Parts: sequence; structure tokens; C-alpha cells
Amino acid sequence: MDNRAGITGVVLAGGQGRRMGGVDKGLVELAGRSLVSHVLSVITPQVGQVMINANRHHDVYAALGYPVVSDVITGSAGPLAGFHAALKAASTPLLLMVPCDTPSLPDTLVASLLATLENHKVDIVFARDQARAHPAIVLLKRHLVDDLEEYLVGGGRKIDQWYARHPHTFCQFDNARAFININTLNDRDAFGR
Repeated sequence: MDNRAGITGVVLAGGQGRRMGGVDKGLVELAGRSLVSHVLSVITPQVGQVMINANRHHDVYAALGYPVVSDVITGSAGPLAGFHAALKAASTPLLLMVPCDTPSLPDTLVASLLATLENHKVDIVFARDQARAHPAIVLLKRHLVDDLEEYLVGGGRKIDQWYARHPHTFCQFDNARAFININTLNDRDAFGR
């Protein structure tokens, strides 16, 4: 059986782009393509369905050919608001969340996260490289949606605190470059060097 069919890949592009001067980060160009396009090209072959979480420029994101979902819980709720919107909209039992500013994700991302999730019998598994954890690059179970909503409505915003409420672990990756974030225009300019 193809495990990809049970996974929805979600590109998180709902941020305010503060470190980019308010520019919609997913639409920033890198090597002639938007950041979100780079991420989509890596994750689409690894999952059964794809959606984009965005809170502005819906028409531009929709033109990429995937459903676009907006945060349901607003008020600077951060990436967890994007998780929540996607969990509510998805029909698959598993969701892969990835930020729109990580254009070099590994093509083994889903297989590695899924193997770790199954081997450790957890609900959440996030990526980690030699340098640090990447909690917004995560495979998680859709049944967590109600607890996440409760956490957000109660004022919770920290990913690690929400993860601590559930069985979770990390998946170790060796290539730190695969998880580089393009947070600023300077990061983008330096990325190709």
C-alpha cells in the first residue's frame, strides 16, 4: 500500500513576513520561482494531497493549483493557527506541516518522519538536524485537532508546549542545509552562494 495517500502535505504561508519587511514570504522569489513553489516541488511527490495555509494573496496561492486554507483562530496565533486550519480542513489521518521558507527539504522527509512515527508509536514527530530542532517541520495525526483548538483558544501559542501534551519525538536528519530557513532578503541572497 502507498502510505502517501493517507498524508496531506501543508505548506505554511500564513505568517506576517515581519523579517521580510511585511512581504508575503511564500511569494518571495528564489532562483526565478517563489519560495512556496520550491517547497511544493519537494513535498508534492511525497504526499497524497497538498494544501497551502495562507492569510493573504489567496488568489496567487490558489493559482498554484492547490486548496488554500486560512487561519480560523486569528490574533497572532503563529504557526499553530496554520496547523489548526489544516487539521480542520484535511480528510487524511496524517498531515505534514512545512514552512514556506524551507526550499531545500529532503526528498526522504516524509518517509523518514513516517517511519519514526510508526516505530515510536507517537502522535507527533518533528525534524531535527545536528544543529537544532525544527518543530514546524512535523508529521502529526489529524485527531489532535480538538486538543489544538482548546490549546489555542486558551491562549497557548508555543509549539513545544503543545507537543508536550501528546506522545511525540523527533526524527534526526544529517543534512542541516536541507532545513535552512529563508527568513530575510539577505538570507535569500546568501542562499545560493
